Amino acid sequence: MEMEQQRAEGLLVPEEVYLTSGVHIGTQQKSASMKPFIYKVRTDGLYVLDIKQTDTRLRAAAKFLARYPAGRILVVAARQYGQKPARLFAQTIGAQVIAGRFVPGTMTNPNLMQYTEPAVALVTDPAADQQALREATNIGVPIVGLCDANNETKFVDVAIPTNNKGRRALATIYWLLTREVLKARGQIKDDEEFTPTIEDFEAQL
Repeated sequence: MEMEQQRAEGLLVPEEVYLTSGVHIGTQQKSASMKPFIYKVRTDGLYVLDIKQTDTRLRAAAKFLARYPAGRILVVAARQYGQKPARLFAQTIGAQVIAGRFVPGTMTNPNLMQYTEPAVALVTDPAADQQALREATNIGVPIVGLCDANNETKFVDVAIPTNNKGRRALATIYWLLTREVLKARGQIKDDEEFTPTIEDFEAQL
């Protein structure tokens, strides 16, 4: 039944999975560049993101990331709730990850011990991860970014509109991204082969 419903909606997961995870709950500020992804504004002033666009962008981002060698993908997550899902995503697909503090010069200073030359960067929040965003932009590395209603998408090549602050929302997005990248790479044939759960990706409180 669940698969039927998914197909009917044409989403990667049933709509209520996105909704109960709060993927669509944005911030009280919106940037001009995120306007196209905003579905409505709630009475409490929170901007609500359009999950159909989140879903479409997730697919696009997964296909985009799958084109690069896994070891050359750099995932960055400064925010507490983004660290565990980012680590798990990186671990599962074989990418590099910087969870927590991003050392300035990581992508630009070859003398640093943690120096790395990624082919593509994935930032969990363009604002919180702005140092990584800046360095990737400087060296011409394409950027995939999880963008909330208030984020600027100027330097983000593939923006995934999502709540990038919520624990459950981040777990859901990274879980889906992991599954879709593995599918795009042909490492798993279908959703059933992907055994981790959203809970596995969720940061501890």
